[in-house]
Amino acid sequence: MATNRARIAGRHFLQIPGPTPLPDRILRAMDMPIIDHRGPEFGRLARRVLDGIKTIFKTASPVIIYPSSGTGAWEAALVNTLSPGDSVLMFETGQFSTLWKNMALRLGLNPIFIESDWRTGADPKAIEAKLREDKERKIKAVAVLHNETSTGCVTHPAEIRKTIDAAGHPALLLVDTISSLASIDYRHDEWGVDVTVGGAQKGLMLPPGISFNAVSDKAIAASKSSKLPKSFWSWEEMLANNKNNYFPYTPATNILYGLAESIDMLHEEGLDNVFARHDRLAEATRRAVRAWGLEIVCREPKCYSSTITAILMPEGHNADRFREVALERFDISYGMGLGKIAGKVFRIGHLGDTNDATIIGALAATEMALALAGVPHKKGGVQAAMDYLVEEAGKAAKTS
Repeated sequence: MATNRARIAGRHFLQIPGPTPLPDRILRAMDMPIIDHRGPEFGRLARRVLDGIKTIFKTASPVIIYPSSGTGAWEAALVNTLSPGDSVLMFETGQFSTLWKNMALRLGLNPIFIESDWRTGADPKAIEAKLREDKERKIKAVAVLHNETSTGCVTHPAEIRKTIDAAGHPALLLVDTISSLASIDYRHDEWGVDVTVGGAQKGLMLPPGISFNAVSDKAIAASKSSKLPKSFWSWEEMLANNKNNYFPYTPATNILYGLAESIDMLHEEGLDNVFARHDRLAEATRRAVRAWGLEIVCREPKCYSSTITAILMPEGHNADRFREVALERFDISYGMGLGKIAGKVFRIGHLGDTNDATIIGALAATEMALALAGVPHKKGGVQAAMDYLVEEAGKAAKTS
């Protein structure tokens, strides 16, 4: 299609925290004719992905696959386990925890929202205190984000499970892994999670369009007495149909081909290597930010995200204007500030199918854009990141 806009040479640097760039292998895997989703060929594909996705969540329990965004999987987690008026304990880690809380309100639930300044993960001690206060056991679930996409702050689900157990509380544990799955180590079974919410378009390197609920036996038992309305999101029909390798309604067939390829790619690299790669790229990014003299939103190192780094702009400088300059001059896209940090923050995504050279290119574009936009900073951020990556490569060479 002809336009008046001049062609921009080279690749676009998509450094938003999802959707992430699609690998060629996944694009080719999805380039298939539509098949009969009630036929035997689809049945084989369904079995492959229904079994394979369990290895990514690290669970032996069922993983339900919806044709939806991650927001749909949030709703599925709530409506399948809870009843009108039930209390849900949540922690304000950022914009997406706030959106999940707002959904709970609209569904007729009672979210108990522990407020924060958006600069840390969920506080286990604050959660434990609320659970111990709940003598009547009105809190039916604790819902947290493993990785808060808006701020780059991680919560440790294993600590939250310990907190629930220490309080002797029967609440379910619901965890959002939309921006961490297949990027940051996650263990649904080992950490005692009851419902894990996931999405396709980030660490799984797929287009938006499918999402997940990994469900424990306890969660399935809760679904039997849950009274919130559900039809499309119902686990009961999904689980019954999945046993026979099918779905109760039309699935996202071609994305499932991509999912099968994604699972293969992740295991070819090795999940531990995938997590180490994300850790490395995140640390390189943080070293660049510190060298520039800018401030990272997440203030606690134990809560640093390995998929996204949110960066505060100096006083008097607008993050959205900086993002415009970077896009116009260097063809790079960052995540914008959301909610109460809108205009104050830009977010560099370093997840999915990316590597050392890609992140250095992105950081170089960032340093040039900071200069062009007149944002006060020190030079040398890219060099600091390169020095770190060279050091890490040297360590790897010695141990190989």
